[in-house]
Amino acid sequence: MSIFYYTSKAQDGKIKSGTMEARDKQRLAQALRQRGFLLTSAKIIGEEKKKKHIVQEIFKGILGRVSLVEKLMFTRNLSVMIAAGFSLHKALEVLAKQTKNANFKKIINDIVLSIKKGQSLDESLAKYPRVFNDFFVNMVKVGEKGGNLEEVLKILANHLKKEHDFITKVKGAMVYPAVILIAMIFIGILMMVLVVPKIAGMFEELKTDLPFSTKIIMAVSMFLKNNLIIGIIGLIVIVFILVRFFRTNKGKHILSWFFLHFPFFKNLTKKMNCARFARSLSSLMESGVPIVESLRISSQTVDNVFYSESLMKISNEVKKGTSLKENLEKYDIYPVLVSQMIGVGEETGELSNIMNRLADFYEEEVKNVTNNLTSIIEPILMIIIGAVIGFFAISMIQPMYSMMEGL
Repeated sequence: MSIFYYTSKAQDGKIKSGTMEARDKQRLAQALRQRGFLLTSAKIIGEEKKKKHIVQEIFKGILGRVSLVEKLMFTRNLSVMIAAGFSLHKALEVLAKQTKNANFKKIINDIVLSIKKGQSLDESLAKYPRVFNDFFVNMVKVGEKGGNLEEVLKILANHLKKEHDFITKVKGAMVYPAVILIAMIFIGILMMVLVVPKIAGMFEELKTDLPFSTKIIMAVSMFLKNNLIIGIIGLIVIVFILVRFFRTNKGKHILSWFFLHFPFFKNLTKKMNCARFARSLSSLMESGVPIVESLRISSQTVDNVFYSESLMKISNEVKKGTSLKENLEKYDIYPVLVSQMIGVGEETGELSNIMNRLADFYEEEVKNVTNNLTSIIEPILMIIIGAVIGFFAISMIQPMYSMMEGL
């Protein structure tokens, strides 16, 4: 993702400029076109400017992040207050006062000012893509145009609630393996710093020939013993570089391919992405967003790059008049059940309801998998731990047996 400084022109000749985050100029142009503006020029904000504000952005991202729960409560309360007869800007002012997150409070107050200046709610929300994504903005836009903003906000709040429950279940299942992995790394560092140097000293005194694996362990041990802080910093830097790499386009493709082909993650990845796709499409269509636009927006809500790219291509094909079912059957990443259910929805005119049921089904499937995840992960962790301990034991004990045989 890059931050662009752009200028654009509306149909009435109005010129608009500003900054927006997008993957490339094509995505930037698409986002602006959805808001009624034609991109005239765009350039990536210079590296010097990004470096100047990097510390500020890091702290803003960590301390000022707007959580999914906060967006859920904001959406739900806004719907209730509009139903109670509050004007839009008055309801937002009340929500700003109730919000404890300083960054979110500032954003809401800025939205209030924009609305008072005559801008629509969706235009005001679109200025903050990191908080309100295309999915959120487009649903609000449909609600404003249709005069049923209260109902659309209810649908949106329900969607965010389902999304929160879904993410919570998946994250909860990842806690156990994450704790085990961290404990393994911590114990490994202690062994390298406290235990291995003593054994290495004995080998040096006896001046015996050592296997290559033993030499590697001893070299790593001596480095950590003499440069523990540098070693920890190096580990953090490696993790940071990997995280940054997997956020690039190439990195996302590699990670997405891995999760779609590795036996342990394959089925879970398919179920998670199908659940998100179905839930997003159902919510958008229920709000009145056309099918082609719903598919385009849904492509931005799934995590896996291959699902995102396929939905963008399917959106273009459906625009030409082909059925959604036929296009989904071209991709093996969608289970047969998905295309069959969607085919039924298209024939009966109940596609939104079918997608809602499909989302419920796959969310329940993910729930069942995550509930049993601990029992699935435990044997895999035991194999990994056993392999690491075995490698360590063989590397350190084998030279001892060799010395004993030579006595």
